[in-house]
This record gives sequence, structure tokens and C-alpha cells, in this order.
Amino acid sequence: MGICKSCDATGVAEPATAKLVLQDGKLQEFERPVKVSHLLQKDPTCFVCDSDGMVFDGLVMAVDADDELQPGQLYFLLPVSMLRRPLHAEEMAALAVKASAALGAARGACSRHSRSVAPLTFHPAMPAAAGGGASGMMGGGKSRVNCKRRGGKGRDFASKLSAISE
Repeated sequence: MGICKSCDATGVAEPATAKLVLQDGKLQEFERPVKVSHLLQKDPTCFVCDSDGMVFDGLVMAVDADDELQPGQLYFLLPVSMLRRPLHAEEMAALAVKASAALGAARGACSRHSRSVAPLTFHPAMPAAAGGGASGMMGGGKSRVNCKRRGGKGRDFASKLSAISE
């Protein structure tokens, strides 16, 4: 009766793996059960942390050495200095970025569905222009953005931005 489109893959689903984000940002995947104690033999100055157990300003706790990594779960290999210490928002954000980058690299950078995001940077506000320009804007003056539409009449879109004085 209508057009039906699906983006779901029709192939065989890959088995869930336990994923471990290393300190250098690389990702290790384990298809078979592996004990934490086995992982810590390689680097005794670290501990394994379950990503689900991490909360803002909460203590970072280690997964027991006798436990096995669970399929479908994300873990971090962290230095012992972070053990039983509050996890600040900045550290949580850094770990999230590291995990996202590791997972993205594991999916493959050449995937047609992958997207790259430019880093967000903030610049100090420029002083107001002598002619009463808007202060706080990048460049200190008016900004005009032209975006061409696809289809339609092909008109330009112009936005005029200015700062609101408090």
C-alpha cells in the first residue's frame, strides 16, 4: 500500500562482546568470558571499572578480581590512583569521549554511517566595535550566514545575531 523502507541490517547479528577501554584509548573486545584477575596480570597498576557503576561525584569502585566481564557491557581500565576516589564531571566527560572514540574506531572509520565531529572550542569575547557593534560576538561585529536550500526557490537564509546587554 505504501513505500516501506528499513535501515535495519538483515544479516546475522554479531555476538555481544565485553568491551574494555584501555588507558591509551584503545578498545579490547572479548567474545569469551574472561576473568578480571587475568586482565590485571598484564598491568597490576590498574583496575577494571564497570561503566554502569560510574556516577558523578561517586566513588570509583573496582570490579572484583574473581568476576568475569559480561557480554554487552563496557568496562574501563583505570589507574589505581582513581580507585575509591570521587569521579568529577570533567573526568566523567573525558572517559565518555575516550569510550566514544574507541567504539567509533572499532566500528571502522570508513563506515558510510560514521560521522566526524569537530572539537568544540571557546574563544574570549572580542571588544565591542567602535560603531556600537555587538559585544561578546566572535569577531565583534555582525554576522551573516548564508545557507542554500536544496529544492524550493533557492533563496538565501540570512540571520542577524546580536548580543543582549544585561
